[in-house]
Amino acid sequence: MQTITPLRFKNPSQNEFVRTLRKRVDGYFKENNLKKTGGTKIKVKAVVMFLLYTIPYFLLITSSYANNLVAWGFTFLMGLGMAGIGFCVMHDANHGSFSNKKWVNKFMGFSLNFLGGNVNNWKAQHNIMHHTYTNIEGYDEDIQPAPLLRFSPHSEKKGVHKYQFIYAWFLYCLMTLSWTFAKDFVDVFRYNKKGLYKQLKTNFTREFVQIILTRLMYFAYMVVVPLLVMDIAFWQLVIGFLTVHFTAGLTLASVFQIAHVMEDTNYPLPDTEHVVGDQWAAHQLNTTLNFAQNNKILSWFVGGLNFQVEHHLFPNISHVHYKNLAPIVEKTAVEFGLPYNKIDRFRTALLGHGRMLYVLGR
Repeated sequence: MQTITPLRFKNPSQNEFVRTLRKRVDGYFKENNLKKTGGTKIKVKAVVMFLLYTIPYFLLITSSYANNLVAWGFTFLMGLGMAGIGFCVMHDANHGSFSNKKWVNKFMGFSLNFLGGNVNNWKAQHNIMHHTYTNIEGYDEDIQPAPLLRFSPHSEKKGVHKYQFIYAWFLYCLMTLSWTFAKDFVDVFRYNKKGLYKQLKTNFTREFVQIILTRLMYFAYMVVVPLLVMDIAFWQLVIGFLTVHFTAGLTLASVFQIAHVMEDTNYPLPDTEHVVGDQWAAHQLNTTLNFAQNNKILSWFVGGLNFQVEHHLFPNISHVHYKNLAPIVEKTAVEFGLPYNKIDRFRTALLGHGRMLYVLGR
């Protein structure tokens, strides 16, 4: 079995920073008599996001639209709803912060399978590999997405990468499509060999059967039902299906990539003894970036993931609290001489990511 060699995060001089930060964050919740889960706010948001996905779908299959252009607009809304469920519902739930009830987190986290993905494959890549080993070559699969993309200065450089700052945005559109048609079927074998399923207390057979059954359910409501009840040609269905996924893929990928693949973030490597030269929390500060913290609409839609620093330091705390935790984290980081990476505007962050793609391709 090709298991993962664990890395150790070690820097005794940073231990006091961790103790101080945890004490201050715990104090915030105690002083304000708050739970670390999402509460009513996240439940209301979950309803909104599910409605954003399902209402356009039912309007489409009941032919409740004026013309094909309106129908196409509905598929765009479905794509936004799909991304919104990923940002605001599935993400918190699979980190255990949607609710203080485990069964609620498990149920809401399973929404990923409803959207054409697989929950435990996502947990393996995101919770275990990305959150533990952020921006570390050979460990964080978020910086090793595909051969056509180079997200790390330590990855092999190919001639085609010099153009990635142009074509990467199209590949981002394909992200959720790749999960649905290919990635999960490959990852079920990889993650089993790496021993990640054992960490998640599941196994290959359970995950493979689950992928098959839930994917059949997904294609039934996304392909079979529309063809049976809608007066459309197959090519029209294909356009609508692709619009849903292109919208969701571009939205999701853009938000997640500008939090890590940036000019101000680092890509540390472990030494020969598998030790990273920062304490884990300091490592997160060095490899993560916030953006558009004062943009309330964006922050609401992306599930607070523009506060990516707070999320990486406290993944078990719901995103509804990140805005209030951010000043605490920034103040503590500055006090201990550690970075707190942030960019004021979403557009500026996107441009910065584009520049980083250009640099990594050269």
